[in-house]
Amino acid sequence: MDKRNFAFDKMNFILLAVGMFIVIVGFLLMTGPGSTDTAFEPDIFSARRIKVAPLVCFFGFVSMIYAVVRKPKS
Repeated sequence: MDKRNFAFDKMNFILLAVGMFIVIVGFLLMTGPGSTDTAFEPDIFSARRIKVAPLVCFFGFVSMIYAVVRKPKS
């Protein structure tokens, strides 16, 4: 098969995988204990969960967009 028929090359798929991994890490950073009706959990408002994790997810989505838009070298 001719390589010119494919929209993505190997590097595009690698960049997509890296972007997806970054997004998954961002979502894992958002996880933690939640508050219940009887107990308040102050960790809900930690910097890791409301600042760092969304920023990591954002960079992951941006890298995935770049991987899709990137033109393969012929």
